[in-house]
Amino acid sequence: MELNELISAVNDVAWGYVLVFLLAGCGLWFTWRTRFVQFRMVDEMLRLLTDTVVDTVGSQVQEAGKGQKHISSFQAFAVSVATRVGTGNLAGVASAIAVGGPGAVFWMWVIALVGSATAFVESTLAQLFKQKHKDSFIGGPAYYIQRGLHLRWMAVTFAVLITLQFGLSNNSIQANTICGAMHEAFGWSPAWVGGVLAIVGLFIVFGGIQRIANVSSVLVPVMAIGYMVLAVVVIAMNLEQIPHVFKLIVLDAFGIEKVAGGGIGVTIMLGVKRGLFSNEAGEGSAPNVAATAAVSHPVKQGLIQALGVFTDTLLVCSCTAFIILISGLYDVPELNGINLTQSALESEVGAAGPIFVAVAIFLFAFSSIIGNYYYGEANIRFITSSRWVMTIYRICSAGVMVIFGALASFELVWNIVDFFMAFLTACNLIAIILLGRYAFRLLDDYRRQKRQGIKEPVFHRSQLPEIESELECWE
Repeated sequence: MELNELISAVNDVAWGYVLVFLLAGCGLWFTWRTRFVQFRMVDEMLRLLTDTVVDTVGSQVQEAGKGQKHISSFQAFAVSVATRVGTGNLAGVASAIAVGGPGAVFWMWVIALVGSATAFVESTLAQLFKQKHKDSFIGGPAYYIQRGLHLRWMAVTFAVLITLQFGLSNNSIQANTICGAMHEAFGWSPAWVGGVLAIVGLFIVFGGIQRIANVSSVLVPVMAIGYMVLAVVVIAMNLEQIPHVFKLIVLDAFGIEKVAGGGIGVTIMLGVKRGLFSNEAGEGSAPNVAATAAVSHPVKQGLIQALGVFTDTLLVCSCTAFIILISGLYDVPELNGINLTQSALESEVGAAGPIFVAVAIFLFAFSSIIGNYYYGEANIRFITSSRWVMTIYRICSAGVMVIFGALASFELVWNIVDFFMAFLTACNLIAIILLGRYAFRLLDDYRRQKRQGIKEPVFHRSQLPEIESELECWE
């Protein structure tokens, strides 16, 4: 059995019989225990995001000492969206539709709706157990596992898994997608494009990562808005097909009218897998960024990160899905991944479509490479302060895995990512199930303060006396 087939077989077991039910079960449980926080508090999510955009040094930002740099709630939101919006939105959605059929889109929506409650819980916990760092705050699942569960081995396991997933295998996906898009649009050799990406990537991670990341955090939202505008134009040009598209998605989701792809089990599995890869709810990645924000109450960042799931899947992913389904090319066997998205756009807007997607995916995916690298670096620093370990990681993350992704097959890189994503997500979900009670109590406290007329609720660690000694912040 070849490596690709072996990994695929393991993935079928991990996803088909375990993780799909674990993800859905956790999402439903957290939705129930938070009293449908992702639906009932959308207005508060939007208010928080708007306020911090208008004034990032207002009441949502804590003063943590002279000369200390702060990351606002919006900045943390923007960074997490920058890593979410990318390959999963353009290539992942196309892959789910090509293999699982149009119904996979429905299950992407479902996992986003229930998964946003999971995103709320994990990001709230990341804020609660965050620690002070020299420039800002630092935290994430490895930190709340160690501080909240006192399981060092589990925390280290998570740190290793997220490094393998985001810092290494995920970067191969980004490179593979960039190279595929560039080859489709301009005919450029994947080996040549991969080499250039590796050189630029290594320059960034060994030098000016902060400056380049700041530029990317501006470019990516602009590109995402541009992509959604283009999708709206395509939809407006085909308004008469929209009822048919919705009917196609819903009927195919339940196997009533299988049009393309596999059976209903494959449809659900692909929808959940690609939905998770895109919005990352429950995977344990976004909490690493959520922990860096300076806010007055942990729930604030939890609410904003829950909104990020909606932004990613219900908006950007849906744009790609509608373009592909309107084009009618989703059942062409030769098309998959980013090539399917490019061909669908070309059929609707002409030769400029593939070029636009190539530019968009370059910005999306390259910024994701930077973000993925940060996730790995933060968790390696949790394990060790060795400089030579960090040097080896940088070379592998931005160099070796980028070149590997450029040269490897589409199926192999996605199978590797699915493999590590399954174990990473399982580890994080177990942790937040055990620690979820703290997020529920924080949400109750936040709602109580809001009912008392307090516009900006404040949390103090003495409100959780049983773990007060484990909370480094929140004086």
